[in-house]
Amino acid sequence: MKVSLLDLGTKPYPEVWELQKALVEARSREEAPDSLILVEHEHVITLGRKTSPGNLKPQAVPVFQVERGGDATYHGPGQLVGYPIIKMEVPDVRAFVRALEEVLILTSRAFSIDAGRRESHTGVWVGDRKLASIGVAVTNWVTYHGFALNVNTDMSFFQLIKPCGLEPETMTSMEMLTGRRLEMEAVKREVVRSFSSVFEVDVAKWVIPLPNTLAQL
Repeated sequence: MKVSLLDLGTKPYPEVWELQKALVEARSREEAPDSLILVEHEHVITLGRKTSPGNLKPQAVPVFQVERGGDATYHGPGQLVGYPIIKMEVPDVRAFVRALEEVLILTSRAFSIDAGRRESHTGVWVGDRKLASIGVAVTNWVTYHGFALNVNTDMSFFQLIKPCGLEPETMTSMEMLTGRRLEMEAVKREVVRSFSSVFEVDVAKWVIPLPNTLAQL
């Protein structure tokens, strides 16, 4: 099975949010293939369906209430965000989330980071520090939203929220764990390689024309 890769570089959150929803509609109608969006965002806070009012502090960073599960999180430069638009053959959201965790665990280990899971806490962890957050939504059994992997992220922005209901200091990055800045393109390559392996798919650059409704975005 093929999954089309859309590497968008750096894009504003609202633009990519609209692209996700358009792709979900197109995939639901069999007008587009499964796809994986990789992107960095400008500074933004997103609030999942389980966000508690006390988990967001007043601040100047744009805030969006979105469809995904989970709590408040931050996106910004130096963080690799992935949005899999996948029509699930077996409607099992929990298994899908576990598979995304495995993708990021394998990616992290490729950079000598001993990442793993933590019982009762979704995401990817290194000891008691959280390296990546995951929150998905599903429409017509097509997934969207996805994961955020802290690569060279400015961690001070997590002070604006209680990320996933946790203390800001819980969050960490690949840069903090390795003591060096990582090349984002190298991390992307590992994410694609791990995604291909875990989901048993062939991930390649978008090789068919975008539907007209998407090409306008």
